[in-house]
Amino acid sequence: MSAEGFALFDTAIGPCGIAWGARGIVGVQLPEDGEGATRARMRRRFPQVPESAPPAGVQAACESIRALLDGEPRDLAEIALDYEGVSDFHRRVYEVARRIVPGRTRTYGEIAAELGDKGLSRAVGQALGHNPFAPVVPCHRVLAAGGKPGGFSAHGGAVSKLKMLMIEGARPPEGDTEPLF
Repeated sequence: MSAEGFALFDTAIGPCGIAWGARGIVGVQLPEDGEGATRARMRRRFPQVPESAPPAGVQAACESIRALLDGEPRDLAEIALDYEGVSDFHRRVYEVARRIVPGRTRTYGEIAAELGDKGLSRAVGQALGHNPFAPVVPCHRVLAAGGKPGGFSAHGGAVSKLKMLMIEGARPPEGDTEPLF
């Protein structure tokens, strides 16, 4: 990747933002309430980073995110993320979440158990609530116990989470027979 910058790009759910640096993507922003609000949020998150045309690798990431939000089953695993400044625990949570394929969901408790302690469910939820890479780290695919949506820190909250899951044709977690919506 080249010098750092940020850009906005259109998707089926509204204008998203993406910021990059020399080692990969440093942040992705789901739509706020319109392009101006998304741009303002990116400027607050990355005050020292200029808005500029994205280099080819970032353009490819934008196209993959756009395709996912259009309903194509993309896992976005090819997008390199720069985890500098992200705690080790949050990085581990994000790496587990990145393995959830489109159309599937897991619970906070399942991720906590995979990390070695089911008691970490709240910490997993907090880590996902601070996810700087949504939807590349697909926190929308992580549900509360019983298949409930749980929280979602993006604009629109749980409604946006459910909308993204509907776009992906999500099914409930393994063994759960309750519909998601």
